[in-house]
Amino acid sequence: MELRQLEYFVAVAEEANFTRAAARVHISQSGVSAQVSRLERELGAPLIDRSGRTATLTAAGAAVLDLARQALASADAVRQTVEEINGLLRGRLRLGMVTGCTITPLFDAVSAFATAHPGVELGLVEDSSDQLVDRIRAGELDVALTGTAATELAELATRTILSESIVAAVAASGHPLSARSSARLREITAHPVVCMPAGAGIRAVLEQACAARGLRSNVTLEASAPTAVLDLASRRLGVAVLSASMLAGRDDLTTIQIRDVMTAANLAVVWRPGPGPAVRELLDYLHTAFGLAGLGL
Repeated sequence: MELRQLEYFVAVAEEANFTRAAARVHISQSGVSAQVSRLERELGAPLIDRSGRTATLTAAGAAVLDLARQALASADAVRQTVEEINGLLRGRLRLGMVTGCTITPLFDAVSAFATAHPGVELGLVEDSSDQLVDRIRAGELDVALTGTAATELAELATRTILSESIVAAVAASGHPLSARSSARLREITAHPVVCMPAGAGIRAVLEQACAARGLRSNVTLEASAPTAVLDLASRRLGVAVLSASMLAGRDDLTTIQIRDVMTAANLAVVWRPGPGPAVRELLDYLHTAFGLAGLGL
């Protein structure tokens, strides 16, 4: 069994297609197929079902996928540790950020890291907070900036960089709540609500608060970008629910404090315990960019 066989197997599993997997690992499709077939012969079981239009995992393939990812991650950590001892920092770093992220310190940290370590190949993806956490756990991402209603996540290292209450916002005039400076959650959800999609940290805070009070969240419109949520609310299409800082500079909206919701929406850096050299270095840059006292490595 060779590491490249595991790499090609993981690529096919994640891309669900031999052609896309071949493009990802920069060899021919026939080469990928041959190496995966050789791995299957060595293991004595098919890992990929090739009968359909997409390549899907067999039961054996699904059972060994995480182990293959772990083996590749361990080999990469060995390589990077030796390079670090030799004064080098190389490899691939996969970073995730919550959809619609406009957090300047994140981009500052990534830019400074890339300038200092040109040998590290950076990948950056957007996704919902829930998906980012799942992808960190699965080893698909190394570090993520994600929204969450919790301050700790099972099996992951987490550092909260921003914690804010959720607030409501309505058009400055013409909405029944326009003259209010505060309201209870029941009063907010009596109107159509505009919020971020399920899987976003702010949405999780809203849904948990409603469930605790036996209320329906009444979200009728969703948008991934906070600016879009606010733009919809400004047109009297609903009550926006977001974190307080997202309303900065919006004179066309009235901010309404939600008196009976104490749970905060958190923005956090998340990674797996025992990070490799490249991840540790990026965490140091994030620590500096966000002005944190330390990321607890």
